[in-house]
Amino acid sequence: MQPKSYSIFGGQGSKSGVERTAEVVFTICGSFAVLAVASISLYMLLSGTPALFKVGILDILFGTVWQPQAAVPSFGILYVILTSIVGTALAILIGVPIGVMTAVFLAETAPAKLAGVVRPAVELLAGIPSVVYGLLGILILNPLMYKLELKLFAGSQTHQFTGGANLISAVLVLALMILPTVINISETALRSVPGHFRSASLALGATKIQTIFHVVIPAAKSGIITSIVLGTGRAIGEAMAISLVSGSVVNMPLPFNSVRFLTTAIVSEMSYSSGLHKQVLFTIGLVLFAFIMIINVSLSRLLKKSAVEADRPIKVKGSSKKGDERHDQ
Repeated sequence: MQPKSYSIFGGQGSKSGVERTAEVVFTICGSFAVLAVASISLYMLLSGTPALFKVGILDILFGTVWQPQAAVPSFGILYVILTSIVGTALAILIGVPIGVMTAVFLAETAPAKLAGVVRPAVELLAGIPSVVYGLLGILILNPLMYKLELKLFAGSQTHQFTGGANLISAVLVLALMILPTVINISETALRSVPGHFRSASLALGATKIQTIFHVVIPAAKSGIITSIVLGTGRAIGEAMAISLVSGSVVNMPLPFNSVRFLTTAIVSEMSYSSGLHKQVLFTIGLVLFAFIMIINVSLSRLLKKSAVEADRPIKVKGSSKKGDERHDQ
């Protein structure tokens, strides 16, 4: 008697048809992501490149004067580009160590009750709208920065006081905003490390701290790198909170200068721009899009390189075939 087979969709005869249908459905769904990226890329290229030829690539990318409403308009965005690079880099330098160490605490050392309090707080940070971060920055951070500014530049005749809306305020807000992304993804990566890695390290005499920093974190490196890149993407793409705390003035990105990021440059002027001015704002969006693409490509190459290095066999110095044969004998 032959065993009877069953299918969740019916008889055995419909199996091949269902699989072909599912394959087509999955292919269509996956194609939407590719189509979306291709459409956005094409739209940004078509919208952002005309101004490069009308104004000049060097005048836009390396000009330092932004006066779109002047009789002779200037569209230099060099300071805006530098502000986005410097501000994002500083936010990553501040936020990533705090985020990774918090993830290590939650995944490896935190008592269950304490972790049950910290983890929901981190998830709540991820759910807070960005405009709320900006409002908190205006109410709390900017006044503190203004007091510090008054003390540092007391009696100065050249410093232009910002009221606390400066690069430092923007960096601190960005660092706070990327924490949930870095913490959640890094904790997931740390928890996915197999338990026998820890057991083997402890069995060899390593302490718990040594095991965390020399075994667990290196094993979760790809996930941690992913969290850093996603945090970088959020930092460089943030607009609303930064426009409230940075001052939104085109300036050299110095700590106590009011500054303007690429995103805030688009948000602050898109509503009333027209003609060439509007085209240049699309060019700024194209530059921002290029930054994000460069970050993603760099991540992919870094992860592939890490995977190749992880697959390489470990070579022990001083070993040889003869030595191995004598050892076997």
